[in-house]
Amino acid sequence: MKKKVVVALGHRALGTTLPEQMVAVKNSAKSIADLIEAGYQVVITHSNAPQVGMIHAAMNEFGNTHTEYTAAPMSVCSAMSQGYIGYDLQNAIREELLDRGIFRTVSTVLTQVLVDPYDEAFYTPTKVIGRYMSAEEAAAEKEKGNYCIEVEGKGFRRIVSAPKPVDIIEIDAIRLLVDANQVVIAAGGGGIPVLLQGNRLKGASAVIEKDYTAGKLAELIDADMLIILTNDEKVSINLGKENECELDKVSVAQAKAYMEEGQFGKHAMLPKFEASVSFIEKRQGRAALITSFDKLKDAVKGKTGTWISE
Repeated sequence: MKKKVVVALGHRALGTTLPEQMVAVKNSAKSIADLIEAGYQVVITHSNAPQVGMIHAAMNEFGNTHTEYTAAPMSVCSAMSQGYIGYDLQNAIREELLDRGIFRTVSTVLTQVLVDPYDEAFYTPTKVIGRYMSAEEAAAEKEKGNYCIEVEGKGFRRIVSAPKPVDIIEIDAIRLLVDANQVVIAAGGGGIPVLLQGNRLKGASAVIEKDYTAGKLAELIDADMLIILTNDEKVSINLGKENECELDKVSVAQAKAYMEEGQFGKHAMLPKFEASVSFIEKRQGRAALITSFDKLKDAVKGKTGTWISE
């Protein structure tokens, strides 16, 4: 049986602008192809922070200058970002695999992720999105029921909630594709956040932290390993202090202790550890790896990276 892995690509693996993304996905494709060549079944998820912000700003600007059109809600912007990132990523992976003589279908699944309408995050929005606005524009956003914060000297920006993922709507389709030995790209940007209203799925004005969704995705496809790719080869504790230390192998118990100590930033490394621990605790024999995408080939061989296990 092949080992099943979920790989979460961070911002560095995708770039920010369209030209940057075209270059970045080619480099990321090499790392993914290394895993596939080594015999892993691979499911990929990815960040979308710069991309969804760009789409949100563009659609709002278009709506402002063309009164016959309306601005696009966050759920629609998230869907757009999944589509065009998946398009570039799947083509780059397909090309890299064919260059290596590997024939494998690569598919992107437009993925909706269920969130809880009573999640505390809806009462305390934290994720900053979109362009800077004037005070008048921010006031107009507030009249719509949206939240804005002021950035001194720059203007106002919109903030949205970041609820935790509860379930993945298209999980059965993802499982079928994985079982058919396809390479799957799913739940990009944390997925399109949706609320269940009877039989209807309603898009939520929110974004989901991609690391939490990566852990949920890995759990639901019964993966053996969760790989989270970031800027750093290894995770460090006591950052900036004399006793700063890189982590090699960490048990779940040690990881929990570090989290309780506040070793990891709330919006940086903490979600990666929380997602990893939750995933590992769901079944014996699982592991999580946090490393940089350019070190992935060595990391999966145990030569580097931060490993978390039971």
